[in-house]
Amino acid sequence: MKKKLFLRLAFMLSAFVAPLNSWACTDFIVGKKASTDGSVIISYAADSHTLYGELFYWPAAKWAKGTMHQIIEWDSNKPLGFISQPGQTYQVVGNMNEYQVAITESTWGGRPELEAANGIMDYGSLIYVALQRSKTAREAIKVMTDLVREYGYASSGESFSIADKNEVWIMELIGKGAKKKGAVWVAIRIPDNAISGHANQARIQQIPFGDKENCMYEPDVVNLAREMGWFKGKDKDFSFQAAYNPYDAGGLRGCEARVWSFFRKYSKDMDKYIPFLQNKGGEPMPLYIIPDRKVSVADVRNAMRDHFEGTPFCMTNDPGAGPYKVPYRWRPMSYKVDGAEYVNERAVATQQTGFVLVAQLRSWLPDEVGGVLWFGVDDADMTVFTPTYGCINRVPECYRVGNGDLMHFSWTSAFWIHNWVANMAYARYEPMIADIRPVQTSLETMYDQQQAMVDQEALRLLKEDPAKARAFLTDYTVNTADNSVARWKRLGEYLLVKYMDGNLKKEENGQFKTNGYGFSAMPNFPGYDQAFYENIVRATGDRLRVK
Repeated sequence: MKKKLFLRLAFMLSAFVAPLNSWACTDFIVGKKASTDGSVIISYAADSHTLYGELFYWPAAKWAKGTMHQIIEWDSNKPLGFISQPGQTYQVVGNMNEYQVAITESTWGGRPELEAANGIMDYGSLIYVALQRSKTAREAIKVMTDLVREYGYASSGESFSIADKNEVWIMELIGKGAKKKGAVWVAIRIPDNAISGHANQARIQQIPFGDKENCMYEPDVVNLAREMGWFKGKDKDFSFQAAYNPYDAGGLRGCEARVWSFFRKYSKDMDKYIPFLQNKGGEPMPLYIIPDRKVSVADVRNAMRDHFEGTPFCMTNDPGAGPYKVPYRWRPMSYKVDGAEYVNERAVATQQTGFVLVAQLRSWLPDEVGGVLWFGVDDADMTVFTPTYGCINRVPECYRVGNGDLMHFSWTSAFWIHNWVANMAYARYEPMIADIRPVQTSLETMYDQQQAMVDQEALRLLKEDPAKARAFLTDYTVNTADNSVARWKRLGEYLLVKYMDGNLKKEENGQFKTNGYGFSAMPNFPGYDQAFYENIVRATGDRLRVK
């Protein structure tokens, strides 16, 4: 009974302080033969203007027969009902469990006729309940779809990345409407030598119904579309995306373009899809591609920092970027001028991220060592991904649930420290990112270089005593994360001093330069770039001209 109460309270607390309002999430996928080290990799940016970045944790537990588990809706904290608890649940850290199963998502909404909630399993609860009950990705798919079939679905259309140490799947799911219980769905296994992704737009086209090894689906997935008048034709021609989440300008430019930004880094053929992304017609992008080179964890981390650099959608080449080449645009996403509507680009890296992760799943290592959640908070562009092992028994203080929230600042919270630094940089991006990037790169490179030594020591301790290995990996995870935040706080202090009041303090031998008498040397006055001054003159004419 105490274990039941503890887990319910932990679940309810996490739902209260961090609702996953994830209408703007990005997920990338790398199969084990497409990665540099043979690991399965998935990434996730949980983007929401009301999401506080923290690391969820549920310990493994045993449950008496008849125990019920309460479902709390992740987006609203609304109690939805109860489901039966199994005899055993597994430990979950963030979006990964102790058996190296990881699940992430992106919301696409889909047909409004199917949104009526007639069940109690919302998408967030599906993820974290399935992680507590699954040892493989296939088992997770069965758990999720069985729960929806038994208890009904309570959310709109979703894409899920469902991975384990050997394989990775994309599952897309949407409810059946007010009159029918459950959901229609299809799950496609991504080939081991491929990369994929999804970002708030359904992406599965034709369904290989005969390929039972690599495809799973709800039996009436086609018939429901026929009943609703969204599809006429043979099953082999049916497109899940076209039926349940038809493309529109926002789904292409704001969603598919983010997947394209990942694909284009590993294929020279992706520019042919630019007209498609601009809603000018053409064939849809494939669900997955075979990359022209292997992809590392560091590559995926950096892909999560993308702002369409070097593409026609680059966000630093127009007046909206301002004098400091800022690759961000505040919401709303669209605006009108003289009656015409225009849009802001929606890049992968965005200011309103709660947390971001890259899950590294390694089949050649024991589960206690193999699963690593590279975890960060706030904007992926200016976070530090720290290694979090799946066997830890406590969460770093900087990521702990309850250490600050969206209404209360905390100097020991990673979310608040990273927001403090990022919000300084948003005003003066080009010069400040030049100071931020070396610190970020230095930390992440150090963690990458330490990984082999940490793994080796953990394996040695695992043979001696599993409890010692767990304690070692817990201490390493906690110390790494908390030390990273301390370093980022020092970075923030440095940036504030260096760039105060629009000036630029002089530096010498790594120190701010003085006048020789203990006072600051006269700072530089960098002003703005020439293009900015020219824009001012064009807008003001002779009003500011010196005559």
